[in-house]
Amino acid sequence: MKVKSKKPNLAEGDLTPMIDMTFQLIAFFMVLINFSQTESNERVVLPSSQLVKPPEKPLEFPIILHVAKDGEIILGGDSYTTETLSTGLRRELAVLRAEKKSPKDANVIIRGHQDVAAGQVQEIIRVAQDQQLEQFALRAKEDRS
Repeated sequence: MKVKSKKPNLAEGDLTPMIDMTFQLIAFFMVLINFSQTESNERVVLPSSQLVKPPEKPLEFPIILHVAKDGEIILGGDSYTTETLSTGLRRELAVLRAEKKSPKDANVIIRGHQDVAAGQVQEIIRVAQDQQLEQFALRAKEDRS
């Protein structure tokens, strides 16, 4: 007599719920990302101040200028000097005009290193004013002592 061997049925797990949960966690952490860190630059150490206060509302069209300790100006990942900064600002203004806005709608945020001379920051503001930019903000970190 022939004996038939029965192979046990292996249960296979359904990975669909685990994949769904993974995508939900990714979406959750994307919402929680601190986007204020995206405007920072590791070469710029902001001066501290006890008078600093956060902006009252989010800026509609910020133009962020990072000024490194050696005087290099970083705008959108490109390096400029005070002599060549107008080229980068014109590029930003072209984007602004494409959105049917004027230079008065832009906010220039200057993140200057704590050791940068005030005269250089004033020169950057003068170059930006030559491009009809009017609204400026200087960044500093809060001194809680």
